[in-house]
Amino acid sequence: MVDPTLKNAAEVQLMRESGRLLASVFAYLDERVVVGMSTMEINDLTERYIVDQLRARPASKGQYGYQYVLNTSLNHVVCHGVPSQNQWLKSGDIINVDITLEQGGYIADSSKMYMLGDVAPLARRLVGKTYEAMWAGIHVVRPGATLGDVGHAIQQHAERHGYSVVREYCGHGIGREMHEAPQVLHYGQPGQGLVLREGMTFTIEPMVNQGKARVKTKKDGWTVVTADKKLSAQWEHTIAVTADGFEVLTLRDEERV
Repeated sequence: MVDPTLKNAAEVQLMRESGRLLASVFAYLDERVVVGMSTMEINDLTERYIVDQLRARPASKGQYGYQYVLNTSLNHVVCHGVPSQNQWLKSGDIINVDITLEQGGYIADSSKMYMLGDVAPLARRLVGKTYEAMWAGIHVVRPGATLGDVGHAIQQHAERHGYSVVREYCGHGIGREMHEAPQVLHYGQPGQGLVLREGMTFTIEPMVNQGKARVKTKKDGWTVVTADKKLSAQWEHTIAVTADGFEVLTLRDEERV
């Protein structure tokens, strides 16, 4: 019996196309996420671009009853921040914009941090080290490695720089569905957990806190914040396990070397 979490070459190509389109959404937003706009404006710009320009589907809208096409997680918001017309970006803010896109029956999922105006050095450091932690996890992906290897690499990098890794939320398999097996923890022990195989596709999306790892969910039922109100950062990519390593399906132009 074929493992339903494994994608064949044709399916990976469809996911690659969804990932390419999603990367173009972030390129579009790069010049438009600015001080003074509301997080709802980011949502509305993104929806119009995905639907009208890319002829694709914002996969988050309607998923689990969620009304919007993205999450906007500002400053001490860890994840699942809900766009609002009353939440305005100001100089010094850091914000994670998390978007999913479906094209051709397959979904890509990615997020990026934006730093607005005069961002404090400690906030910039958190954003940078979280990005490095994500890549530390990505770089150990290959057939025969384990999910514990991935989580360990992320955890070690974050904790080495004085940060904590959120444990309540994790990466996930992805394909025809936004959330498939397996769960991809951002902490772990080397050699433990599921062994990676060619054709697996999943997200790596560490949430890294400036203070303690503990989080809480606000009354809206979506927005997750740090319990100590210190800053949090997150980056995310969709990954495919290849015959000899990995491919980042949502890679953006500025990340290409």
